[in-house]
Amino acid sequence: MSKAYWIASVKITDPERYQQYAELGPKAFQKYGARILARAGETKFMEGEARPRNVVVEFDSLELAEACYNSEEYQAAKNLREGAGEATILIVEGVQ
Repeated sequence: MSKAYWIASVKITDPERYQQYAELGPKAFQKYGARILARAGETKFMEGEARPRNVVVEFDSLELAEACYNSEEYQAAKNLREGAGEATILIVEGVQ
């Protein structure tokens, strides 16, 4: 079974509201056994449009990554993030 990765690129426009998301979101990650591999560190933009905050989260499977995103816990966090910035989130299946 291949691992899967959430890749998120975010521009925060309301730091206080985004902080609420940042406190609640990881609870969903923990429930689904996710590991945050990169979060808000120095980023070198090589091509294309970029946002200043980038996050990579590892899951043991594509199914777990999708289940986490669709979970009640993450959707509650996502509702807090909406209006606090612009985000692109995708899930990528890893190679075996």
